[in-house]
Amino acid sequence: MNSLSKALIPIAVIVILALALLSSLFVVIEAGHVGVVKRLGAVQPEALKEGFHFKQPFVDQIDQVDMRLLYINAKATAASKDLQTVSAEVNVAFSLNGALAPLVYQRVGSTANVAAALVEPAIQESIKAITAQYTAEELVTKRAIVKQAIQQAITTFIDNTLKEKGIGNAVQLANVAITDFAFSEEFNRAIEAKVKAEQEALRAKNEKIMRVTQAEASAAERKLSADAEAYSTEVQSKARADAIKREAESLRSSPEIIQLRAVEKWDGTLPRIQGSGVLPFMNIGSLGGEPSPSPAPAGN
Repeated sequence: MNSLSKALIPIAVIVILALALLSSLFVVIEAGHVGVVKRLGAVQPEALKEGFHFKQPFVDQIDQVDMRLLYINAKATAASKDLQTVSAEVNVAFSLNGALAPLVYQRVGSTANVAAALVEPAIQESIKAITAQYTAEELVTKRAIVKQAIQQAITTFIDNTLKEKGIGNAVQLANVAITDFAFSEEFNRAIEAKVKAEQEALRAKNEKIMRVTQAEASAAERKLSADAEAYSTEVQSKARADAIKREAESLRSSPEIIQLRAVEKWDGTLPRIQGSGVLPFMNIGSLGGEPSPSPAPAGN
């Protein structure tokens, strides 16, 4: 057994060395990655695409660089235009240009280095630069505009930095999302008070409009009533005037009607007439059976 074990040890060593040699002859690049070849420490200009590749054993070292969409979340504290303290949280999605991956790896580093040394400082600087251009209230009400401005500032910062390194367009931004804007407690209380005041003012305005509307409706109703009454009076007046006119015309054309109306209105009492001069006092009522006074004696 001892002699057999001694015989197998060299064979095992040879097999291990053969496997190590065989594994050093090729590399498999994973999906969504490119391979950056370092030959004796020197980065080669051509990146390996995903899949199977041969390499020089014990000479080439392959580092796989992720080309998929990467995310970085950064927080920054800045001052708004009206000197309010603003804490912002921004999420940035970015990816590397596969063709320039070897140069990025050589001049910036791995994807972790790109995120820490390039993208995060761009976020910090952009947030501070943009928030200083808006008041705290505008940062909330103009969120879409602020987001676009921050994204443009981050893109400009990254592009300018990469151009200085001779690798422009090596990093591409996919999206910038402002996940949170936080303000001081004093500002939050001030905003709450302002909103409450605006709501109360709006409620008072609505109540005023309602009262004015009700008053206008009441006035309109009174006007309609007065117009109806005036119209009724006018119609009645015209009717009476027409009746009087017709009656006057009838009287002019038939004088006997006057006598008829007088007879209709007579209550049966005869009038009393008192004369003067040669006409004595006469009580016509005596004709109806009432005693008549004696004639006054003639003066001496």
